[in-house]
Amino acid sequence: MGAYIIRRLLLIIPTLFGIMVINFVVIQAAPGGPVEQVLAELQQVGGAAAERVTRAGGELAGGAQVSSRGETTKYRGAQGLDPEFIKELERRFGFDRPAHERFFLMMKNYLTFDFGSSFFRDRSVVELVVEKMPVSISLGLWTTLIVYLVSIPLGIVKAVRDGSRFDVATSGAIVVGYAIPSFLFAVLLLVLLAGGSYVSWFPLRGLTSENWGELSLAGKVLDYLWHICLPVTAMVIGGFATLTMLTKNSFLDQIAQQYVVTARAKGLDEKGVLYGHVFRNAMLIVIAGFPSAFVGILFTGSVLIEVIFSLDGLGLLGFEAAINRDYPVMFGTLFFFSLLGLLMNLVGDLMYTVVDPRIDFEARKA
Repeated sequence: MGAYIIRRLLLIIPTLFGIMVINFVVIQAAPGGPVEQVLAELQQVGGAAAERVTRAGGELAGGAQVSSRGETTKYRGAQGLDPEFIKELERRFGFDRPAHERFFLMMKNYLTFDFGSSFFRDRSVVELVVEKMPVSISLGLWTTLIVYLVSIPLGIVKAVRDGSRFDVATSGAIVVGYAIPSFLFAVLLLVLLAGGSYVSWFPLRGLTSENWGELSLAGKVLDYLWHICLPVTAMVIGGFATLTMLTKNSFLDQIAQQYVVTARAKGLDEKGVLYGHVFRNAMLIVIAGFPSAFVGILFTGSVLIEVIFSLDGLGLLGFEAAINRDYPVMFGTLFFFSLLGLLMNLVGDLMYTVVDPRIDFEARKA
């Protein structure tokens, strides 16, 4: 097992490098960029954008000062931008170097976990990720927990009662949940329950109320659950369908195996056959997939939910970074999440051996 783990860890290096190369090339080829963003704002609002650049990258070239009218010694809104000013912006953002040099310098810094600082927030990428992570982890943990608690029992019952009215009725609900994206459910819940057109039972935004610090411990817990109810519900509705059908099909496959017929022939009752023999084999693929499922829900499924409910988490951070072309935040979070996802895939494979010790990856040659 040790040799297998080492091989998988070594494979993470070229895989992660390939992910970063592909995304770097795609983003560089996309129109627009941080320099273009700032220049567009300079042409529109003048001094406000110039002050923003000054905060993000220090003083402008030649120590030019911004006046109250948005004028500098190098910029006049009506006359266009001075080329030297543009070159200084490019230098501040690091675009005075060739693309391949910027990429390898970025990867060199990432090896020491130096993710740089945001272009427009004047804070390090690590600080931003640590600040936003509790919101996304909260959504991911609750969603994954509820999805597994609902999907596994429901899938088992559907397998045992395959073809019954209960199976047909629940299959209809599962098809609806699978067909409609979670963000559409989120919009529907907002309209129905958060003051859209009907009742205002739940808050529109945020994870806590403004007076959260003044509440008692019980009040804080209830306030937190009140705020997180709708976003978690939307994510659960959109996520339980796949796991339910996976559990059902896994159990049906195992029930049809010869060892189940043998167990029944020995006189075991249905409960003993189901939970004494079928359960462990059928749950292998479900339990082993938990790490990957959690990472998927945490870093991909919650993006639109966080935007819709104005939850200040990693999804909203990534969305704003993409809109503003904040490359350090984009690439830093991409590197971190890709690395975490690859490690969780390894953990998922190791879970197979925990659930069923008969599995031996060491015997495989690849």
